[in-house]
Amino acid sequence: MHAVILAGGKGVRLRPYTTALPKPLVPIGDQHAILEIVLRQLSTAGFTHCTIAIGHLGEIIRAYVGDGSQWDLTVDYATEESPLGTMGPLLNLRDRLPEEFLVMNGDILTDLDYADVLRRHQESGAPLTIATYARKVHIDFGVLTTDDSKVVAFTEKPSIDYRVSMGVYGVSRSTLEGYTPGLPLGFDELVLDLIRAQNQPHAYEFDGYWLDIGRPDDYDRANAEFTTRKSLLLKGA
Repeated sequence: MHAVILAGGKGVRLRPYTTALPKPLVPIGDQHAILEIVLRQLSTAGFTHCTIAIGHLGEIIRAYVGDGSQWDLTVDYATEESPLGTMGPLLNLRDRLPEEFLVMNGDILTDLDYADVLRRHQESGAPLTIATYARKVHIDFGVLTTDDSKVVAFTEKPSIDYRVSMGVYGVSRSTLEGYTPGLPLGFDELVLDLIRAQNQPHAYEFDGYWLDIGRPDDYDRANAEFTTRKSLLLKGA
């Protein structure tokens, strides 16, 4: 099984941590970088090959990870000369990838079963599978619905339930056909193109542990919780 890790971002939201370190190498707990945790998880899940898309401070990632053999992985790299968006790096890699593969951000902390995401993607026949997570937003105000300057409905401090992308995807190589290598391609653009073509992506619903380390509050939470979550996130460690 093959995974592509997107690790080329500048990590602006995590400054000053990312001034000298690429975001995937920020420390979690006392001994681990987030990217190390991800690579260990992929290896444990049965992945054998990983391509890391690097850009900002990418040589530090290359020096840290090397060839991946310390995690029983074969790791190679793809360098972004300019920002290509979430899916743009895959276009330059298309000829190096199998028909179905996993794509993920390099800054998430989760106990998601990556192998099951890819397996379900293969079984679904969908062009794209998106791992999703339930979120709830509490509105601290009374919400009014108006029509022609008249209040027609009112809800006091409602909660809105929705599902978000976890930054983990099952992708089919054929889904990338028709896009130009070297040009930016965002996840949002790809999803909207698929929906317009009535070739809908598949949702993989997950309700376990997930934090987006790109958010400062979640990064602080990850460090606070890592000791108690370590056995869940690094099975056998």
